[in-house]
Amino acid sequence: MGKKSNPRRVEEAEAMAYGHMIRVSPQKLGLVAGMIRGKRAETALADLTFSSKRIARDVKKVLQSAIANAENNHQLDVDRLVVAEASVGKAMVMKRFRARARGRAGRIRKPFSNLKVVVREAEEAS
Repeated sequence: MGKKSNPRRVEEAEAMAYGHMIRVSPQKLGLVAGMIRGKRAETALADLTFSSKRIARDVKKVLQSAIANAENNHQLDVDRLVVAEASVGKAMVMKRFRARARGRAGRIRKPFSNLKVVVREAEEAS
């Protein structure tokens, strides 16, 4: 008696990858995720490669993982992939304190984010 298999969380012509606990605020990560949303996969990779934002390297890793999942696990054509979804979520926040004047403390928040990238095989290559 084995366990039942989980249903697919994406459609048949889609593949997905998660980036958990990325050390950046969701607002900053959302700017980079919006930059690649809706683009072809190779164009999005080129944009992330030459982006001046530090977090673009981590987003590029997650996108490459989604492309590899599409190719190896779902047998999709890599040349026809489009970034269908790039959504950002909030993870935990580390709270730290810094000593301030007159015995007081200043709060420092160090937020973490989650990233979900879904790539879809386009109907026709554009």
